[in-house]
This record gives sequence, C-alpha cells and structure tokens, in this order.
Amino acid sequence: MEPSALSPEQYRELRLIRVARRLEELLHKKIRYVGDEGITEVMGDDVTHLVETLKSGEVALLENVRFDSREEHDREGAFAQALASLGDYFVFDGFGVAHRGAASVDGVAKKLPTYAGLLLEREVKALTRILVEHERPFVFIIGGAKIADKIETIEYLLSHVDQVLVGGAIANTLLNAQGKEIGDSLINDEEIPLAQRLMDVAHDKVVLPSDVRLETGQAVACALDAIPAKSHILDIGPETIRQFREAILKAKTILWSGPMGYFEDPRFAEGSMGVAHAIAESSGFSVAGGGETVTAIDQAGVFDKIEHVSTGGSAMLEFLAGKKLPGLAFLENL
Repeated sequence: MEPSALSPEQYRELRLIRVARRLEELLHKKIRYVGDEGITEVMGDDVTHLVETLKSGEVALLENVRFDSREEHDREGAFAQALASLGDYFVFDGFGVAHRGAASVDGVAKKLPTYAGLLLEREVKALTRILVEHERPFVFIIGGAKIADKIETIEYLLSHVDQVLVGGAIANTLLNAQGKEIGDSLINDEEIPLAQRLMDVAHDKVVLPSDVRLETGQAVACALDAIPAKSHILDIGPETIRQFREAILKAKTILWSGPMGYFEDPRFAEGSMGVAHAIAESSGFSVAGGGETVTAIDQAGVFDKIEHVSTGGSAMLEFLAGKKLPGLAFLENL
C-alpha cells in the first residue's frame, strides 16, 4: 500500500517515527530515521546514500516498507535486491509477518546470509513445544469471528488436543449449524458448511457454551435453551466460564486464540477476562496469540502470567497448522 492510498491520519499512524524515538531510548543513541533526513521514499538513491554515510556505531531506520507496492509485487526482484544491497547480513525477527511472502521477508533472505532474531527464536521454540512436545491434557480455546481462520489449526492438532473450548461468534455459528436458537446473534452464514465439517470431525472434543450473556437492552445471563428471538449473544455465560475455568486449571498445555465475546464493552468482558485469569492461574504451559487476544490479556492485567504471548495471530495459527511459512524457510538452511 503506497502513501497516496492512505489518508493523512493513516499515513501518520503507520510511519515509524515512534519506533525511531523508542529505539533511541533503548539504545541511548541518535537514530538516523529517514523521515528526519527529509527523505519520503521507502527505497531509492537518497536512502542508499544515507546508509552508505553511516559512521561506525550509527543506526539508520528506514520507512515502513508496506508503503511500497513493490514489497509484495517485486518480492524477489529489484526491490528485494535494493534492500539486500544495504547490508551484509539479514536478521529476520518479524514473526508476525512470517506467513507473508514479501521482499523484506523471504525476498532479502534469499539474497543475504540470514539469521533468526531473538524474538523469532522464542516464537519458534514456544510454538514447536505446542506442536511436538506438549503435555496432556491439552486444551485449545478458540473465539473471535471466523471459523475459517482456525479450522485448519484445529484439524491439524485434533489428535493431540483433549478439548476445544469455543466462544465468540464462532460459537454462535457452531450452535446455529446444530439448529440451536441464537436470536439475532452474529454468525457467518457462509461458514455453516465449515461449522458442520468441524462438528463432524471434532464433536467429541468441542465444548460449546451452556449459557451466554445477551444484549436485550441490557446485559443479562441466559441459559442456552432460553434465548429470546430478538437478542444478541455477546459473551459466554457464568456457568460456561466456570466450566472453561475448570478445564483450563486441569490442563498441562493451553493454547488460546480469540476472545470469548465483545470484551471491549465491560458488560461483555467477563468471559474473556475469566479465561485470561484462569490461564494465568494454571500451572500448565500456555501460549496465546492474535491481536484481540493480546488486548484482552493486557486488559486482564495478566500479560506476564502467560508463558508465551505470540506476536503473530495468523502466523501463529499457520505455524500450528503445520504450514511452511515463507519467513521461516531460511531456518531449514541454517
């Protein structure tokens, strides 16, 4: 996405000036950020000159490469070569984008000696432990809106997990696929076949809410078999929270992806907060990831109680589905 396609507000939000200032605090030195040098391009002669004039010990920070359409459209060509020409080695530490093929991800890695950064190393170790070294009982907690985002991971891990605890709009879709009355709750109609497929292969391990919290003009808890026609399910209910908590506290391995409801509204945050606190109290090895999940963990104040909070939502799920991520291909050659 080029700057011209962004509003001025979006452009300011996505520029890396705040990163530059934070790096200065961490490194205790001035960062030569291209914006400070009056350079507006992502890559070009001015950027090359800036890098070539660095003195020993100086650090330069280029602009957000996502501003340049060549990041995706010229991932192994001239743009990747131009980026690679700026250095002698490439340290890749962006696990959150490792599932994307891009010039600054796998393009440069094919042109320079490449090494894993410390964050990437932690991510791979933690997620590999989930895949191949997990202890049981293994509980997978899923929420959020779309089954399609998680079904491949569930199916890949299905022979290893003992329970799949489901909340969020994904639970609504699964309940609807089973013919349950869910009022006017959010579902993804196009995902009903996926919901049925999931229940066909994992019905004995999937745990759906037994009660919910509704928006009916006010927030109320309600048993699953008594949901009014015009209501909206926005969280799991207190009995379900109790059931999920019990399963989590017994687990030796816990994986969490997706909030249990509309936690941004305090009236419907109890499910996500309950899951977060249960994981924090558990003695099992815990991994959580995804933007909303991380926000919920932070909101619950238990960030440091989760064993590993992944920086990549989609990348985490694709890794745990056994897929080869473009940004990690270089690891096979180390």
